[in-house]
Amino acid sequence: MYRLLVKTLVIIVLGTTVSIAQAHGDQTEHEKVTPLIKEALPDIPGRNVLFIQVDYLPGQSTPPHEHPGSVIAYVLEGSFTSQLAGQAPVTYHQGQYWYEPPHTGHVLAKNASDKKPAKLLVWLLLGDKDPVKLPYPPH
Repeated sequence: MYRLLVKTLVIIVLGTTVSIAQAHGDQTEHEKVTPLIKEALPDIPGRNVLFIQVDYLPGQSTPPHEHPGSVIAYVLEGSFTSQLAGQAPVTYHQGQYWYEPPHTGHVLAKNASDKKPAKLLVWLLLGDKDPVKLPYPPH
């Protein structure tokens, strides 16, 4: 049932797949991003909620970046090390989550294992024209 729901949601947001993948850079070199749903928030005009699944191969990481909106990341599988600017790195395990305030540098984002993959479910609150992520530090 879950897989059918995810496949259906991916088909619904197929039109946003290319722009989201481009916003995340080279998918073969870094993480694999799969859009699950993008929904306009009627009570907050101009804002959208976006759910994505982010898959990391063993040892893979994402270059430093920031997000223009709030982010909540949940570890579906494996372990993941995250470090926000000005904070110590933290390793999160399956079932744990963290919050990233808007425009906070995500200076370390890495699969904590060199042997097992990691999978995240990420919720983002974005403006209509906001990219998923921006380079950090900002230029």
